[in-house]
Amino acid sequence: MGAEARGLLAGVRVVESSLLGPAAITTHLADLGADVVKVEPPQGDYVREMTWPIVEGVSLMHLHVNRGKRSVVLDLRRPEAVDVYLDLVRGADAVVEAMRPGSLERRGLGYERLTEVNPRVVFCTISGYGATGPYRDLPSHGIAYDTWAGLVPPAVDDEGFTYIPEHPSMGINAGPLFGALAVVSAIVRARSTGEGTRMEIAQADAAAYMDWYRIESWKAYERPESEVTGNAADGYERRAPGTAGMREGVRYQMYESADGHVLFMASEQAFWRGFCEAAGRPELFERWPGSRYADHARGNRELHAELREIFRSRTSGEWIALGLEHDLPIAPVNTPRTIVDDPQFRERFPWIPASRLGADELPFPLKLESEPLPEPTRAPTVGEHTDEVLADALGYDADRLAALRESGALG
Repeated sequence: MGAEARGLLAGVRVVESSLLGPAAITTHLADLGADVVKVEPPQGDYVREMTWPIVEGVSLMHLHVNRGKRSVVLDLRRPEAVDVYLDLVRGADAVVEAMRPGSLERRGLGYERLTEVNPRVVFCTISGYGATGPYRDLPSHGIAYDTWAGLVPPAVDDEGFTYIPEHPSMGINAGPLFGALAVVSAIVRARSTGEGTRMEIAQADAAAYMDWYRIESWKAYERPESEVTGNAADGYERRAPGTAGMREGVRYQMYESADGHVLFMASEQAFWRGFCEAAGRPELFERWPGSRYADHARGNRELHAELREIFRSRTSGEWIALGLEHDLPIAPVNTPRTIVDDPQFRERFPWIPASRLGADELPFPLKLESEPLPEPTRAPTVGEHTDEVLADALGYDADRLAALRESGALG
């Protein structure tokens, strides 16, 4: 990528064929310095028109997931364009197919063909439900992977209609992260052994894996109680997995503060003692000392009422300050809108300004002690870098570019 190439993955080149959100798999690689060449059809990836907000005519999704990449237009219906694609693969470390499995195969660019020109190429397909299973050909969008994984229960409005509740999108974010980790791992091996790798990842699988604790807990509970019990603090009673088993918690619970809410997490006896002393209420510990570990004082409504009044007596900021002063686990409760004003967020997430990327965007969440991460470039327009990439990456001269354009290979 010229003189600006920096970062942990400088010198790594990835060829990407993608549609919509799965392209985030290479966003992480580009953020770390890889040269990601996004190969698009003449009409381009319609992610630029999808969802909201639309920032000066272009979707925020495109501005974020395709930042730092270079766009090349190739009409893969034409054999000349297929030849150019293969030329790009010859010098690439990886090819990412971020769309339905087999999309490149149908254009004569499947894994076997790619390895003929580059035996060490890493080939990764990321899709909704994966390349196998009864749902592999089922059309889908990102929320589907979370509902499939059991992460999003239906909500019901006052008129009895079900609706999709507000929730963090897991599959469309975790899938690309796992995929990026796998691609980098495979590149490391390929550079050592000269052997390429073919792999695929499903965003639905990633959503389920991110909830491994609850899924595995339910599976563990299928075993007899003589083998799998609850925690000693609960008299070994089996609690519901994950946060569902925390609804009746008291020492581990959300509480209203004077100006918002905080999360109180004194499940360890030492933290509980420290809180009672710091809050000037040592008698609460004397009356309800609890167990040493994993004790939430479940169902203790009398203590619950006491803590409710205590937490209402100070602002969230004052409670966080108390936690810092006395080493107490008290956390802010933010929303996606209010978190930007949180001092921890402001310290850790310096916005990449709209003047650079077209929209204010969050940086890759990694800190290097010795150097800054490379600043991503704005997400490309369709084919913005076609001539640049074919010239500097493949050495095509003006005559070759003109011939390709005349043939229609470049759209």
